Amino acid sequence: MERAFWLREPGHGEIRPVELPVAGPGEVSVRTMFSAVSRGTEALVFRGGVPESQHDVMRAPFQEGDFPAPVKYGYLNVGTVESGPTELAGRTVFCLYPHQTRYVVPVGAVTVVPDRVPAARAVLAGTVETALNAVWDAAPQVGDRIAVIGAGMVGAAVAAILARIPAARVQLVDIDPTRAVIAAALGVDFALPGDALDGCDLVVHASASEQGLARALELLRPEGVCVELSWYGDRRVGVPLGEWFHSRRLTIRSSQVGTVSPNRPRTYAQRLAVALDLLADPSFDALVTSECRFDELPAVLPVLISREPSELCLRVTYDSD
Repeated sequence: MERAFWLREPGHGEIRPVELPVAGPGEVSVRTMFSAVSRGTEALVFRGGVPESQHDVMRAPFQEGDFPAPVKYGYLNVGTVESGPTELAGRTVFCLYPHQTRYVVPVGAVTVVPDRVPAARAVLAGTVETALNAVWDAAPQVGDRIAVIGAGMVGAAVAAILARIPAARVQLVDIDPTRAVIAAALGVDFALPGDALDGCDLVVHASASEQGLARALELLRPEGVCVELSWYGDRRVGVPLGEWFHSRRLTIRSSQVGTVSPNRPRTYAQRLAVALDLLADPSFDALVTSECRFDELPAVLPVLISREPSELCLRVTYDSD
């Protein structure tokens, strides 16, 4: 009997038994090696903060149950194909699947992890895919002056990708001074909000706070662009559209991973493949700040969610059998 993590009610999770079907034609059976908790989105789900209007939009591809609970939710999973087409047998694959020991999905739902990407790092593929889409939406140029506000999982991943742009000045901005260590590992500068460099051509906002959004607009040069990547759930936020917004002719642009950026004519599969290629860079290991065993998840997750703001990604390990 296989097992899966469920949110029983907001704030309380549990492990439930799963009756697994036999993989049929066009399907694969996957044994999970690692999954990961995306602290931002899964924290929102865990506390029951998904707005009713977004219940359908926020559904994960293999979610069971409905918001707010009970619900089986998650989308960062790496495992080994145990049965399926010959070309996939024994391969390490990434899938947008919740926290579960084994699962059966259509062949098209898995993406082979490149040999140069460790399975333990590949669980970040969904996060890096979100960051990649934001960078495509932002359309940065060589030599741009860029700030990324919010050094969470997604913000840090955005900064890591932007750091590859030649001659770009990239600064990761966060209220937590310990995030300077993560910035250094990713090869970008770090600043507290009050010390951030202004005159930016581009600011990517990922702090999910009013204060962060306000600071993003303050840091922009005239005609500058703020890409809003935060997901606020059921919270209303104020946007300072007075002050510099009109006089500097600023732009706020939304970005969301559910749609491939119109700036890049790619399929979802092609976008995910690029994200996995990016994960050959070991600097992304800095995004994983804690680890637990699958059986520990119901006890560990509430503690992780309550920590402000020290944790980024929780990686979950699975006992092989």
